[in-house]
Amino acid sequence: MSKLINLSEAASLAIHGMSLIAKAENSRLNVHNLANMLDASPAHLAKVFQKLNKADLTTSVRGPAGGFELKRPAEEITFLDIYEAIEGKVSLNHCPLDKKNCAFKNCIFKSDLNRISAEILNTYRNISLADV
Repeated sequence: MSKLINLSEAASLAIHGMSLIAKAENSRLNVHNLANMLDASPAHLAKVFQKLNKADLTTSVRGPAGGFELKRPAEEITFLDIYEAIEGKVSLNHCPLDKKNCAFKNCIFKSDLNRISAEILNTYRNISLADV
């Protein structure tokens, strides 16, 4: 079945994984625990969490009691922070279909798709890990 709104697998794993870590509160979760909980590839999840570490959203501890922790309080980390750590900064000031040339003088999608994109952006900005 087709979906109108799609998240990449990496962005979805990042948001879900970070939410699980936030729920774990004072416990660390390692890649294998998270992969089992998310039914995901440990290798892919490890790459996702490398990006989250690089973006200063998580910290990792090595060893048998190691794993990932939030670097900031859950209420200070938004879904937008997580999404942008994986996908890059969101820009709304361009063709929503990434076309360089348009067959129409005025874009037939721009105002509506950019409005919807802005609503999604604001929704991601307003959901913190503390909300899950």
